[in-house]
Amino acid sequence: DVKSTPAREGAIGESEQDLQTAQDTSAAKMKELQENMEYTSDVHQSCDFLLENYGKRKEARTQEMDGLKKAKDILSGADFSFVQTGHFLARSP
Repeated sequence: DVKSTPAREGAIGESEQDLQTAQDTSAAKMKELQENMEYTSDVHQSCDFLLENYGKRKEARTQEMDGLKKAKDILSGADFSFVQTGHFLARSP
């Protein structure tokens, strides 16, 4: 029985060391998980913003392209002095 006591104490010491290593690993993994969850949340919010404003951005790009085409035509010598725009023909509410 006397010989088995040091063996038990060694096993207990080794088990405690394994436990500490596992706890350290678990804490590191939890921190990594938290960071990943925060990153995912940030990306999700960014995507939501882009999706919500897609229509507005698409319309702005279309208007900008139309404006650039008209500017190019004017610089090429086109005459827009007699062209009616939709704003002129629109009725007031």
